This record gives sequence, C-alpha cells and structure tokens, in this order.
Amino acid sequence: MSKKSLLYTFIAIFLIFSIAIFFRLESINLNGVPEKEKSFYQDENGLPYMYEMDSYYNYRLTKNFLDHGYMGDKKIDGVEWDSYSYYPPGVPMDYPPFIVYLTTFFYKIINYFVSTPLLIVCFWIPILIAPLGGIAVYFFVKRFSNSIAGLTAGILAVISPIYLLRTVPGWFDTDIFNLIFPILIVWLFMEAVHNNNFKLKTLFTILSSFCLFIFALAWNGWQYIFYLIVGYTLIYIIWNKFKGKNVKNCFKLFLIFLSTSLIFILTLSGLINILKPIYGFLDFTKLVGVQNPWSPWPDLYIAVSELQIPSLNEVISDVGLILLALGFLGIILIFRFMTNKRFKRIYLKEIGTFFYLFLILWLFMGFLSLLKGARFIILLIPPLTISAGIAVSILLKYLENFIKIKKLIKPISIMLILILILPQFLIAYDSLTLLKPAVNDDLWDSAQWIKNNTSNDTVIITDWSYGHFYSAIAQRRVVFDGRSAYIETLPIRKFYGDNQTFNGKIPNTSREYWISHAFSTSNETLSAGIFRMLANSGDHAYLTLDKYTGNTAKSVKILNDILGVNKSSAQQILVNKYDFNEKQIIEILHFTHPQIERPFVVVTNDRMIGTGRWDLYFGEWDLTKEINNNYTYSVGVFNLNGEIINSTNNVTINFENGKITWKNDKPYCFICIKNGKIDKSYVNSTSNFCVILLDDIGKTVVIDKKFENSVFTKLVLEKINTNCFESLYRNKKVVVWNVTSC
Repeated sequence: MSKKSLLYTFIAIFLIFSIAIFFRLESINLNGVPEKEKSFYQDENGLPYMYEMDSYYNYRLTKNFLDHGYMGDKKIDGVEWDSYSYYPPGVPMDYPPFIVYLTTFFYKIINYFVSTPLLIVCFWIPILIAPLGGIAVYFFVKRFSNSIAGLTAGILAVISPIYLLRTVPGWFDTDIFNLIFPILIVWLFMEAVHNNNFKLKTLFTILSSFCLFIFALAWNGWQYIFYLIVGYTLIYIIWNKFKGKNVKNCFKLFLIFLSTSLIFILTLSGLINILKPIYGFLDFTKLVGVQNPWSPWPDLYIAVSELQIPSLNEVISDVGLILLALGFLGIILIFRFMTNKRFKRIYLKEIGTFFYLFLILWLFMGFLSLLKGARFIILLIPPLTISAGIAVSILLKYLENFIKIKKLIKPISIMLILILILPQFLIAYDSLTLLKPAVNDDLWDSAQWIKNNTSNDTVIITDWSYGHFYSAIAQRRVVFDGRSAYIETLPIRKFYGDNQTFNGKIPNTSREYWISHAFSTSNETLSAGIFRMLANSGDHAYLTLDKYTGNTAKSVKILNDILGVNKSSAQQILVNKYDFNEKQIIEILHFTHPQIERPFVVVTNDRMIGTGRWDLYFGEWDLTKEINNNYTYSVGVFNLNGEIINSTNNVTINFENGKITWKNDKPYCFICIKNGKIDKSYVNSTSNFCVILLDDIGKTVVIDKKFENSVFTKLVLEKINTNCFESLYRNKKVVVWNVTSC
C-alpha cells in the first residue's frame, strides 16, 4: 500500500469514526424531551438514564462478573444461576457473555487511571463499539470496489437510523454487535472464496469461523449468519456439481468453515451452543408459523411492539430511504453489468457470481427475519450497506465516461457523494428526537427506596418491562422481567425449598396471566392471594395441579377458586368441589397458602396507564377457549378550553352543563381524580363503559364498566389504599404497595 493510499485510508477511517461519534454524542442532549423536563430523565451525573431496560440487565450481569467472576448471582450443582430473574426459582445463566467480558475489560483499564462507576462505563460502551461496524463496512466495500464507495457505505452504515438509535450512549445492549460481526464473518469468508492460495483460503476461513464464534458469544441470534453461509455454499456446490463444474476447492472451503465453526463453539462455548444451529432454526419456523406457541396461555409477544411485523413505512424510516434505495439499486446494477462481459470487466472486476448470489440471499434473509419483529430490521443494514457501496462505485465509474475534463472527475464525484449522504444526515439527526430514556427520577427514587427500606429477601412484583431495572438498581429479586418475556420456556428445578421437581418446561407467559389477572379482578383477596403465590412458589401451584387434572385451564380455575380465601376455606373447596385427597390437598396448599411467607412488594407506575389494555387482555384471558373479550380501554391526552375538555381519545366533558360523552355516548360512570381526591358519579345505567379524568396528569381513560372497581383502577388509576393494599412509598409516578393480611 502506497503512502497516498494509506493516507486516504486513514482519512476515511477518521471521517467514519468522527461522524459516528458526533451523532451519538448529540443524543445526550435529549432533543426529543422538552427543556423543562430534561432533568427528570437525567441521573446525578447529568447523563440520561439508560434508554431501554435490557441495559440494566447487562449492567447487573457485569457487576456480578466483577464481583465474583461469573454472571449469575450463585451456582447450583455447578450451574450458574440467576435468582434475581423470574423468581422463584430464577433461571440458569445461559446469556451471551461477550458484552460482559468487553465491559469488564474497559472498566478495569479505565479504573486503572481514574475511578469511574461501572454504570457510567456501561453508558459509554456503545459509542466505542458502534463506529467499528462502519469501519468494517468501509474495508469490505473497498476490497470489492474502491475507497470512495467504501467511505460512503461506512458513513451510511453508522448513521442508519435503527443502528444509530440502538448504539447511542445509554443503549447498553447486544445490538452494538449486529453490524461489525456479520460484516467481518462474511468479508473474511469472501476473501477465502476469492483467494487462489489454498493456505490463505484456509487462514481466512478459520478467521471467519473465529469471528462467528465471537458473534455466538455476543448475540443469541448468531445462527442466522451460520445458516446463510453453510446453506448457500452447500447449494452452490450441489448446483455447480450438477452443471459439471469443478467444486473441489469450494467443497474444501465448506468443510473447513463448518468444522472449524463447530469446533470453536463446542470447545470454547459448550455443548448448548453447538445445538443452537439446529434448534434455533426450528424455533424460528415455529414462531413464525404458529399463532400462539404458549397455548393455552396468552401470547405475550403481541404486546411487544418491536416483535410485531413492521410496516413498509417502519422499514423505510428505520433503514433510511437513501440507504434502502441505493441497496436495491446495487442489486439491480450488479445484475445488469454482470450479464455483459465488457461491463463486468470494467465495473465489477472483483465481484463474481458467488458473491452476487450470496448478497441477494443475505438481503432476503434480512427481510425474512422481519417476520419475527421490527427489532430485526437492524439485520438489513449489513447487506444493504455492501450493496449500496457497490452501487456508488458503479455510478462513479459510469459518471467518468461523461466527464471529458479529468480534473473535474473528483470534485463532481465528491458532490455526488454529498448529495447522496446529506439527506441521510438529516434523517439520522431527526431520528434522535425519538429517543427518550426508559427510566426517570421517580423510577430511580422508588428503586432506591426499596433498596434502603426493605429486607434483602424481599421480592418485587411489577410490570415485566421494569423487572430488569428493579433487580439491578433495587437489588431485589423480581417475579417477572424482560428476559423471561423473550424466552419461550424455562426448565423446572427443585429450588423452592422442597424435594419436588417436575419433568418438562414452564411456559413463562403464565406469569403474565397471573399478574394481569391480579390487576384486572375486582376481588381484592384473590389479587392478594395471586401475588402471595407468585412471590412464594412461582409456577409451582398450577404445575402441581396439572399433575392431577391433566388440564391447565381446570388448574387455573381451581386456583382462582382458592387463592382468594383463607387456608381452611381453600381446603374445604378442594375436598367438596374438586374431590382431592388429603395428600394432594397438603401438597397444593403448600404452594398456594405457605406457612412462612416471603416478604414482597407490588410496584405500579404511570406507564401502566398507557399499557393498561394489556392487563385487561391478559388478565381476563379464557384458557378454555383461548380467547379474550377485548374489553374497552382507551387513553387520551386532553386540553381544557374554557369549561370544556376535549381529549385525543374522543372524550368530551362540558363542566357547564355536566355533559360527559365518549364517541357521543354517555358513560355508565364518571370518576374525576384531582389532587388525590376522587369524585365519582353514575351517569347512564345502560352504558357499558366508564370515563376517568386524571386531572393531575392531563389524561382521560375510558374503561369497561366491568373494571370500575378492579384492582387496576384502584392502584394504577386512583392510587388509593384499600382493604388489601396499602402504599409504603409513593412519588408522582410510582407507588410501592404492601399487601396486607386482609
């Protein structure tokens, strides 16, 4: 490499790195949050709180690793165990560890020079790793086209909206690895394919396999790139063999990649990862082909927005119109010029059929992954940036044919690049306004209160999306969290303090039903009994009943009959109504009405107002019919115009004449909550909904009258003490509840 070429490479790397850093640093300003509210979303250091809850999970695992050398909080029978997640009993520690190892490495280096809290190191990790993905794209595209095309592709990669938003400081999650490793794996494999020296072929293949191994340690979805390379290469070999071509070298390459990949993963990562290429594919086909894999329990995934199939507009906005257009243009232009030998020699000298068909399949796999949810749009970025870079290379070479004055070639080329990139800059900058931390001062203060004012064995029951945050910051075990929500099943282990164990696996969505049902019911004693059961025995009660009934729906019906009454009454119900024998009753009541109760708290927050329809949906799920009645629930933001309130969910309240309507219909009841005071009136006895005015936070809620006196209404909307629930701590948005012995 000449000094001039080396200088250009250095400049390109510097530009990609600088642009990536600039946009990500801008996120710290919280441009999407009104100025007067910014401090509410900033911690004591003036930095934004983490942007999503998995960040706090990764933080907690890193803290464990620094404390005692492994990610779980303890070991049971030699197995790392995380008892703070999905408690009881917790879960085996099978999380990809690379982000923990990497953060530990940076933490120790930084703290060698200056004392820095782990949480701050975690906050800044994404900004160190994200630019490397763009640099990898630059070298890949440069290898198969030229430096200018590589620079363009690298810049487009680091500012693509979805990659940008998921790699800003404070988004401490495994998304930071979803560009750099796929690019490195494919690039090295393509180097092996295009190299004529067999020793170098072998070296590049082994390096590609090693990067695949690191990717397997970094992200649980690594299998897709493994399927892609192995499946495509095998099909390519079979097809060319059928056509009578020599496939000896390609077959050797295939065997080397397959064997070294499996050896790396088996030797360094354990047997569990060697099986993932097999069952990972089966899981994928099952999840995209079955309506509800957790039957008869409700499907929790329908409540997770990022796991819904994205619309075309979502794909365009997350990828960026320029990158998407250039990516598809690249596919078209490569096809056009590969069909002409003269054009191929001029424009695509380094690109062969193997590369082109692989690129198409790579892009197809990216779109196929969207069937699993919008979060996988990020998998489109690697193939699109490669294709876009090649498109730019072709356009620039083609442009040279029309420029007769050679001195104008570079200036015009630069102008063309700027025309292509600048709109993407604007899109990227605008996308930063969508960022808003998932945590705020009220949540943080509530976690600190729990940490400082409850015993270490206290269990927290809250909305699953906040589980990771409370287990990390309050340092207490949680019944349900984000990790559990993304795992289809969990193994049963005998860690409930007894000698019983179960064969099989737990569908973790059962806890979503029980927690939601505890909120949707108007029976406070039943709600308290459900919370008490979850905190003390988790899933053990219904699993025990399943052994005797062989029917989960019936087991749930029995529990709903006995959890709301005392132990003596529950015993009578089990004898007289369900004909259980004495031994069975003792076993069941051991899990539903424990003699020694574990302390626990229930935490509610204002976010549950916006997601309340899911508490009603899951809580009233009919396990026999596997349906829900889709009860009325609507939330709106209102504005006051004189004596009239108009809300975005079509609620109108006229204080002058007392007329209250929703979609022009009068409600069954009207509840006004202002300054902690509750005024309730009944309007229309034939109506089937209530209107609730949350005056202090400027919202209106329309709720089915079935839930007028539900625990959800009392704790989340009205925030009042009841016979069974009393507040231990409250601030503007969060309440910590104690369940009394009602």
